[in-house]
Amino acid sequence: MTFSVSVIVPSFNRAPVLPRALDSLLAQTNKAAEIIVVDDGSSDGTSSLVKRDYPGVKLLVQENHGVSAARNAGVSLSSGEWLAFLDSDDEWLPEKLAHQLAFARKNPDINLIHTNEIWIRKGVRVNPMRKHRKFGGQIFAKCLPRCIISPSSAMISRTLFDRVGGFDVELPACEDYDLWLRVCHQQEVAYVERPLIKKYGGHEDQLSSKYWGMDRFRIKSLVRLLEQSSLNKEQEAMTRRTLHEKCRVLMNGAVKRCNNDLAAYCTEIMNIYEL
Repeated sequence: MTFSVSVIVPSFNRAPVLPRALDSLLAQTNKAAEIIVVDDGSSDGTSSLVKRDYPGVKLLVQENHGVSAARNAGVSLSSGEWLAFLDSDDEWLPEKLAHQLAFARKNPDINLIHTNEIWIRKGVRVNPMRKHRKFGGQIFAKCLPRCIISPSSAMISRTLFDRVGGFDVELPACEDYDLWLRVCHQQEVAYVERPLIKKYGGHEDQLSSKYWGMDRFRIKSLVRLLEQSSLNKEQEAMTRRTLHEKCRVLMNGAVKRCNNDLAAYCTEIMNIYEL
């Protein structure tokens, strides 16, 4: 059994590191059916670089709309049965797709496969903390505190991606957290223990560095999950508890920053979604 895989690479002003990402895709032992770079309004010559050095890569150029819109636009242009994503500052190891495709062939009921990863921070390899440990199976409860599936490691069937609605373009950050919650409350996921990507961090343009109080976006995701999703009673209770925990943390930060509106918002959310 063969599967076609489309790889989507969103990029915004990362021309210096984009070649590392693209070279890692071209070095795969199992080749992707297509590679699509979405230039999300870059002003650093990203499009020229791709056209000049990677003529076999599809290029989509758009105004800057954020990483969610860029990924979704790339998916709309793609044709593969499976979708994989690679952030432009990350890198795949050569057998990444081979391992995931082998698993998919043996497990036809699985629609999302992610892998372990190597963390590089400011050029130095570091060990993730225990709270960042990754899992397979029914992992909804483990996805509630934080995102434990890296977009760069994930391979998802087009059918499932379309069914859950893709990435939320209204979230400027934590869009991956949001998508995996929508998937994992109803789907078992697979996990390849072997590290198959290098995830680079510590640079200034990371979303986690750009936005204070990332729980703002996680709270919006949890509220939507409670409003729109078919959670069972246990999942709903866990989601409400997590929502209260994140509201309390965010409210404490808001009070310290004298952000009364945000503190009032957290209080309102906790009152609406009582435990």
